[in-house]
Amino acid sequence: MNTQPFRWAEISNLYSQADCAALSETYPHDHFRTIEAYGGEKDYRYDARSLIPMGEQTISHAEFLSLPWQQLAKDLLSTEYRMAMSSITGLDLTSLPMEAHVYHYGRGGLLGPHRDLPEKMVTHVFYFNHKWHPTDGGCLAILNSSDAKDIAALVNPVIGNSATFVRSDNSWHEVTRVSERASQSRRSVTVTFYQPGSVSSMWPAGVEMELHDYAA
Repeated sequence: MNTQPFRWAEISNLYSQADCAALSETYPHDHFRTIEAYGGEKDYRYDARSLIPMGEQTISHAEFLSLPWQQLAKDLLSTEYRMAMSSITGLDLTSLPMEAHVYHYGRGGLLGPHRDLPEKMVTHVFYFNHKWHPTDGGCLAILNSSDAKDIAALVNPVIGNSATFVRSDNSWHEVTRVSERASQSRRSVTVTFYQPGSVSSMWPAGVEMELHDYAA
């Protein structure tokens, strides 16, 4: 883990070449909702799909996922994954509630500078773009402060790459705005480990939401 400007790490070479190709080519497009807001604490715009519901051991809409994606979800649900993340972060994540989401950031998509909610303890972001150039935006920016220009590091969202960080009062980060020239959406999965007793802010229990397929 890097210790500056907060505790974070970039983790690469996660999959074999064959798995990279399979995951990239069969990236999910089903059961998404559009989430956007402007002018508040932070601007954001993206489409999100549940992969693993909060605190559960099930896979959302598994029948719509390719076999490689079903296997990836099973790996994220495994004891081995929790042990690995506990080892990397130095925190005991073995029994904490967890959820995972799949994202499309289309042209103009962004997530402005922010610190995660206090109930979030650890976040791990996986990337699935076969090719991506940083000039097209869509990078994870590790920030020294709340100023979007105060960049400590950029993580390119190419498949096999990932980033993890421990939430703190100074864990400022953002997803830079995706260029109007981008040839495809910026594609990622976010796994979040929560404080005990937390509830999902993305998918509130009992709330019916209109879902759609994401158009390429």
